Amino acid sequence: MSKITPCLWFDGNAEEAAKFYVSLLPNSRIDKVTRSPANNPSTPAGAVLTVEFTLAGQPFMGLNGGPAFHFTEAVSFTIHCEDQAEVDRLWEALLQGGGSPSDCGWLKDRFGLSWQITPRLLPQMLSDPNREAAARAMKAMMQMGKLDIAAIRRAYEGQPGYLGEASEAQHAPH
Repeated sequence: MSKITPCLWFDGNAEEAAKFYVSLLPNSRIDKVTRSPANNPSTPAGAVLTVEFTLAGQPFMGLNGGPAFHFTEAVSFTIHCEDQAEVDRLWEALLQGGGSPSDCGWLKDRFGLSWQITPRLLPQMLSDPNREAAARAMKAMMQMGKLDIAAIRRAYEGQPGYLGEASEAQHAPH
């Protein structure tokens, strides 16, 4: 058992959310479903109270706590993607059924949970000792919703036509 397990508060749909999340990533599964032994303010006796599940090896708990609390962007989960196909697949899957895209690789899924769909390569680029290359990658990323690895790489490498190039030219001293 992990020493720390994030607990996610849902309004009656913790099991649906857990099943959806575990369908997206390898090394994921539903571990345990606990039904409420008695009526309580959020869950009638016999209804799903908690769902313990594992996402990509990380344990989580979903709690059907009722409508009192909602997710905010103050907490999000980052999925480190190996390639553009994985970015595209997860982005589309997490938006299905009422999710909403945001900027810089962020989105909210239909349950209101915030995710960052991030190419594994991006943090390496942003922390590169070549600060000019890192800044170009950051500027390109800041203009995107879903992240485009090829476009960020072009910006990082300073190739002509990268995102951000036009805005830099517009603001260059004359």
